[in-house]
Amino acid sequence: MDWNNLPWDKIFIVLTVLVPGPGVILGIIVPAIGQMVVAASGLKAISRQPEAGDRINGIVLLSLAMLESLAIYVLAVILILIFANPMLKYIIAVE
Repeated sequence: MDWNNLPWDKIFIVLTVLVPGPGVILGIIVPAIGQMVVAASGLKAISRQPEAGDRINGIVLLSLAMLESLAIYVLAVILILIFANPMLKYIIAVE
């Protein structure tokens, strides 16, 4: 196979359109599952020790915020790939 004769500009466009779709799906599902696990564990811990509920609640909220930031980072990277791809000017030679 001659790699030099492939239409790399079209392959690049197709990949930057197709990759973000599953990326968004995984970037939402994985943190959502993690949030479910953290929330369930927090509720179990509070039910076992109700007197430590405030401290557990703070730790759970901090953990949920970190998991949510993961989803936001994934969304930001995917939006960059779709709308402001930094490699586009090298592949298509557009200025």
